[in-house]
Amino acid sequence: MNLTRRDTLKYGLAGAAGVGTMLVVPFEARAAMNKGDSYMGESGEITIHPISHASFVMTAPGVVIYADPVGEPAQYEGYPAPDLILVTHEHGDHYKAETLAALAGDNTRLVTNPAVHAMLPDELKAKAIAIGNGDSHTEGNVGVEAIPAYNMSEGRTQFHPQGRDNGYVVTVDGKRFYISGDTEDIPEMRALSNIDVAFVCMNLPFTMDARQAASAVAEFAPSVVYPYHYRGRDNGTQDPAEFARLLNEAGGKAEVMLGPWYG
Repeated sequence: MNLTRRDTLKYGLAGAAGVGTMLVVPFEARAAMNKGDSYMGESGEITIHPISHASFVMTAPGVVIYADPVGEPAQYEGYPAPDLILVTHEHGDHYKAETLAALAGDNTRLVTNPAVHAMLPDELKAKAIAIGNGDSHTEGNVGVEAIPAYNMSEGRTQFHPQGRDNGYVVTVDGKRFYISGDTEDIPEMRALSNIDVAFVCMNLPFTMDARQAASAVAEFAPSVVYPYHYRGRDNGTQDPAEFARLLNEAGGKAEVMLGPWYG
């Protein structure tokens, strides 16, 4: 995948004696430019715009995709209206009906997990399709595969029970994007292949720590990875720079991109 240079915090993981080199561009500079990170698809540019925590906007040839848009609608001002909205699960940092209603236009389509679909207001439900783990759907020129997302550690399975929530693999303009949603280091994630860009969560106690995330990413080997959703509670926040170091130690080759998820 060809990466267009943008003002993004990027950790390049090739360096002398196995020590990663780091190029740092301040969050403030990147946010002010609001250009996102651009990748070349088969027919044009695909651009990622981090919004906050687990929410981002993707613009691609012929389509605009919003992933787990929550927060105030004003955060999305200046971005094109969505053609497709993806919702991974029902927690408030991933699903907010009022925000969806404000952002969804007449022609917007939603893809959600079944649990979210059941709680959508009627106006949004009319625009939505539910797919469960292992299902797939094509919306226009976008392919969407529902990947399991769940906790498996003792004492944490109540947060994201197996079978309820989705991650997604999105195929657009010949590129494959993995959106983890909230999950631990599960076999289904490690089994992914041919992922160009991955968005991987890491916070405790709800998902996984930086070491688990780095180990999984080293195995499924995306070309580019965004650590996101990394603030937790009770000292459960994970350090994305530590994730980059651990990925390097594990032999991972992915470029680690740090968006301004938290301002």
